[in-house]
Amino acid sequence: MTDALKNDLLAAYDDQLRGTSETADVPTSTDGPVIRVEYPSRGFVSYRSLDGLDGAEIDALIARQRDYFAAKGQAVEWKLRGHDQPADLPDRLKAAGFEPEEQETVLVAESAAVAERLQGREVVDGITIRLVGERADFERIAAMESTVWGEDWSWLTDDLVRRHAGGTDVYVAEADGQVVSAAWAVYKKGTEFTGLWGGSTLAEWRGKGIYKALVAVRAVRAVELGYKYLHVDASDDSSPILQRLGFLAVTTTTPYVHTP
Repeated sequence: MTDALKNDLLAAYDDQLRGTSETADVPTSTDGPVIRVEYPSRGFVSYRSLDGLDGAEIDALIARQRDYFAAKGQAVEWKLRGHDQPADLPDRLKAAGFEPEEQETVLVAESAAVAERLQGREVVDGITIRLVGERADFERIAAMESTVWGEDWSWLTDDLVRRHAGGTDVYVAEADGQVVSAAWAVYKKGTEFTGLWGGSTLAEWRGKGIYKALVAVRAVRAVELGYKYLHVDASDDSSPILQRLGFLAVTTTTPYVHTP
């Protein structure tokens, strides 16, 4: 049953979250099966499948994306999924000068199942979870993230302003008015998916159920809004927690980045 469900979830993920939906609301151009996304900072390459291309055509396709952004003085990320074909695609990317960054696990679950499993876990003693939409709150989230990661995350303020304007729900978890964790839910319009992002928590507040509470409130909200699935690109820290909550690992994702 699990294998059949996993296959169904992977098919839904491929059909709904790759290609045009992955690159909505940003400037794009196409080159055969790939969509080039032109973010201000660096490029991004998305596609549903490379079926029908032979090895030489794939090598040429990779080189064109590299050279397109290099001509603009920009790095470019080719987002490789673990089940992508051909199997030697990682080697072809590396041969073209792309370097792999940290691999993450793609997790998918049915929203209603997660909401049911976590019923009652939305509340944590001493913690207030609330939906926020003011720039001042986004600045507080960015400051918390800077502390967690030990580097300047002030860029996150403008990113969350932009995301919120596009319909993203942003939540903070507070203790006596201090932001101790934050997470957001990205509703992929035209799909059945809600993406779960964030979830970083200050070190002294970990292990108290805050991360699970933030998953719970977002799962309930996704059900209310009619989104059937939850999706996470999970780090090695988050993946085991989410799999215990009923998420299934359907594939992996690895950014391959070329920097001119």
